[in-house]
Formats: sequence, structure tokens, C-alpha cells
Amino acid sequence: MAELKRTPLFEVYKNYGAKTIDFGGWDLPVQFSSIKEEHEAVRTKAGLFDVSHMGEVEVRGADSLAFLQKIATNDVSLLKTGGAQYTAMCYEDGGTVDDLLIYKKADNDYLLVINASNIDKDIDWLTANINGDVTIKNISNEVALLALQGPIAQQVLQKLTDTDLTEIKFFKFKDGVKVSGVNSLLSRTGYTGEDGFEIYCAVEDALVLWEKILEVGKEDGVLPCGLGARDTLRFEAILPLYGQELSKDITPIEAGIGFAVKPNKEADFNGKAVLKKQKENGPARKLVGIELIDKGIPRHGYEVFANGEQIGVVTTGTQSPTLKKNIGLALLKAEFTALGTEVEVQIRKKRLKAEVVATPFYKRPKK
Repeated sequence: MAELKRTPLFEVYKNYGAKTIDFGGWDLPVQFSSIKEEHEAVRTKAGLFDVSHMGEVEVRGADSLAFLQKIATNDVSLLKTGGAQYTAMCYEDGGTVDDLLIYKKADNDYLLVINASNIDKDIDWLTANINGDVTIKNISNEVALLALQGPIAQQVLQKLTDTDLTEIKFFKFKDGVKVSGVNSLLSRTGYTGEDGFEIYCAVEDALVLWEKILEVGKEDGVLPCGLGARDTLRFEAILPLYGQELSKDITPIEAGIGFAVKPNKEADFNGKAVLKKQKENGPARKLVGIELIDKGIPRHGYEVFANGEQIGVVTTGTQSPTLKKNIGLALLKAEFTALGTEVEVQIRKKRLKAEVVATPFYKRPKK
């Protein structure tokens, strides 16, 4: 059995009471205190995540924009220096290779942030699609990534930098920012549905940042957070997880991220014809929210039925810590996706009643 990979912070996890699990070949903390406590901290104060398992790829060269336009479903030409863009990479049949962020550092200089479990596959895919003057460099082993998320994230992080964080707007970033003396790329992005920052730094600087942020945030209730809370937070905000809401068999349109698919952009891209058709005519399947009427919790992989026939499958489900309801995301045949439609979820030997409900389950309050 292959040895699990570890982030630069692995050795200090135990100091914070971490319970670790195998997550896509990585030995990562599922929780430090409790999932519910960490979830609540991010919704009401702030939480700090070690997401150094994520992959980072540099794309440079005179033809880098043309290359990215070919592999990305979004319109990368709209991206300005200092901006980030969410997109997907697809196969020709519209199935998803991965979902990712693209950062434009300068003309012909981009940073791609990809999912940890897909790093090798994504690098192979990117390399196979190179045409012209394009250089791809996998820098995942050189970069650590921390995420400080929650309504007081800016207030806490501001204590450690002279850079005015109010100037970094949503989906913008600034490179070369000193955070507690550490050279960082600060991005106003996240995977929780809350305000916050993702902090990219050199591997050797990760520990200093981790401990300093927790130190200055302690009096404000900032907690170290694990994968468990990260999953419940992103689920409530309907942020897809690759391998569940997205896969080689699920298109971005089916998964509800059609906003990141621009079939009318001039550049051709992988899967364009299929995705254009789905966007114009509607896909045969759609991702929807469901809420259990009967007592039970929908889980990933559970089958969904209507009128005695299977109509889909649950992609993610849990008892929502924020809403205190048993809810899920399910990929269903389009004709069963209207709000209020009653369906049944197969939980062990019983089929329990559920109904299609509006999403996202959670939206952060406007200031």
C-alpha cells in the first residue's frame, strides 16, 4: 500500500488535537475539535484550514492565453492581471476533467490551482493539449496553501500585514504581500461560502503563518479546521466537490456551474459543442437540492426514486449544521427537478420521502 502524502504542517497537527484520515492519498485532518464546532466558527467568526494538498501549476509563454482558452470552459480572455477566475476543464464529450481556479499574474503568466486528487491526471491532460509557445510547470511541492475563512477573516489577517486588505476584492489577489514577514500571494477566494482569504506561500514558511494566524486570532475565537467542516461548509453553499458533483461522467452544466461555461466565446474548447447544446436545450440531468421529509440522512451514492423507478443518485448529503435539516444534493432526471417534487431516497432497506428544494442551502448575510 502506498504511503500517504503529508503537507508541511503534518507534524504540528497533533499539537492541535487533529484526527487525520486518508483523503485521496493524503494524510489530512478531518477535525481538530469537532466538525460542528469548526463549522460554527467559520460561519460566525473564522477558521483556518491547511489546504496545502491542492495542486499549483504555472502556465507561461506567448501562447499561454490561447492554450488556456482551449482547455478552459470559461472565457480566460476576460481575466485581468490581479484577477482570479473559476472554470472547468472538460473532455470532448463534456465530462469534467477537473474544476479549478486560474490566476492572471501578468500577460503570459498564469497560475492554475487544481484538485489534489487530480494533480497527475491534470498535468497529463494539460501537457497533451499544449500547442505553440507554452510552458507548464508543476510547482505543487513548492507551495503551501492556508485558507482563513469567516466573517472576521479580514480583521484577523489585517493584524499581520501592512497591506490594506480592503483593496483586495472578491476573486482578486495580490502577490508579494508580507504576512507576518512571509512573502505571500493573498487571494480573496475560498470554499466555504464565507468571506476570507487563501494564502499561498513557500512550503518552508507554512508553519510560521499557521501558528501566527492562530495566535493573533485566538482571542477572537479563530479555530483550526479540518476537512469535515470544509465539506459541510462548501456543501451548504453548493460548491461542487470533484468526484461527487463533478466527474468524467458529469458535465459542468449538469452540476449547476453553467456560469463558468462560455460556449459563445470565440475560441474553441474541449467539449464546446456538447456543452453549448446542454446550455441551450437544458441537460437531461440536473443537480438539485433535496430535503428529507421522513427521518433519515441522504448520503453520497444513495439511489433516488420516483414512481418506482430510479431517477438519480445523491452526490452529497448530511445533517446541515447551520440549518439543522437532513439535506442533500442529487443528480436527477430533469423532469423530476421542479421545486416541491416528491422523491424517495433509498436508505438501507427503506425508501424515505424527500422533496426537491431551493439552493443554495446557505447564503452569507449581506453586510
